Amino acid sequence: MRRGSIGLKSVLFLSILILFSVAGVATVLAQSDKDRDVLPRPERGIAIYTEFSGVVVPPGEAVRMELTADNKGKRDENFLMKISQIPKGWRASLKAPSFTVDAVPVPATKARTLTFLAEPDKTVKPGNYQFQVDAQTEDGKFTSTQKINVTVREKLAAGEDFTVTTSYPVLQGQTDAKFEFSLEVNNKSEADRNFNLSAQAPVKWEINFKPAYEQKQISSFRIKGGSSQTVAVEVTPPKDAQSGSFPLLVSIASGEKKQDVKLTVVLTGIYKLDAGTPTGLLSLEALAGKPANMSLFVKNTGSAVNKNISFSSFKPENWKVEFKPEKIEALESGAMKQVEVIITSAGQALVGDYSVGLSVDGEKGSSKTVEIRVSVKTSAAWGWVGIFIIVLVIAGLGGLFLWLGRR
Repeated sequence: MRRGSIGLKSVLFLSILILFSVAGVATVLAQSDKDRDVLPRPERGIAIYTEFSGVVVPPGEAVRMELTADNKGKRDENFLMKISQIPKGWRASLKAPSFTVDAVPVPATKARTLTFLAEPDKTVKPGNYQFQVDAQTEDGKFTSTQKINVTVREKLAAGEDFTVTTSYPVLQGQTDAKFEFSLEVNNKSEADRNFNLSAQAPVKWEINFKPAYEQKQISSFRIKGGSSQTVAVEVTPPKDAQSGSFPLLVSIASGEKKQDVKLTVVLTGIYKLDAGTPTGLLSLEALAGKPANMSLFVKNTGSAVNKNISFSSFKPENWKVEFKPEKIEALESGAMKQVEVIITSAGQALVGDYSVGLSVDGEKGSSKTVEIRVSVKTSAAWGWVGIFIIVLVIAGLGGLFLWLGRR
């Protein structure tokens, strides 16, 4: 019984001790927060400030923004408000939701929000206009001023509220290449705008629009007011397009306004060569050290004239390869010319098969390599010499047998 009473007293004592500890900590924290919030503040102080100190607007547009009245002191204040500077041709006022305001009570450490409104009349021209809002306490001992600069810009000419420019309106390349133009669209208006894309091109030509540095295709896009965006125009000619200059027209429209951009693709044609033997055989027989002839055709399979076509070879050491003619000055599209190739193997070449590469090189990287297998064989004269030696050996053996038989 005594033990239970002692245990109960211990629990009560610990509970009371914990409560006092928690209360002490809370008091210290509250005092710390109070010190941080109140002690640094001056006894009195006021400030007024707007969202922006300078704005740019088109002619005829009003300026509306929030103005904050901030009581930085530890006592309540009544702010007396006044717009002390208003440019000619403008009307300005401070507004609450339902009233025009010239004074506002602000409790200690609090702030109140008003609306600054400036409206121009029709006589206001482009230029800079400065407004000034003053605030003071009722006793006039504390004041604050906020200046607001309004720039009225020049009115944009019709169709110039957005512009489209390109640094490279003409691109040149082969017919099998893709061409990518870069257009910069500048939204000069203050409002966000949607832009639609379209294009006119020759028949079978393909045109796609893409955001800069992206692969997805688009037909429209949105630009924030006062911003710009780059659009890539990807152009793919048809494979059978002939060389020449081809105009393209890209249109970018926003609402009823449209800008047209003229682009040009200059096709130089496709540079491509083919080569081979008239019979289709890629093998040749030759005697060691003796020249062997073969024919090689060269055909222009591209769509442009191929000029200054040259020849070269890849051959075993001490071999010799000659081309007649050594060079083709020009070869029209679809035209073919025959070239004589003379291959001379080394005089000490062993009997066997060897590989010789014949290379045809034209303009713009066009080339073709033909690999020929050359079989080196022995001369027929050596065959007759061998037969003659065999006959002599047989005859000698026959004579020897006859002589031995008589004995």
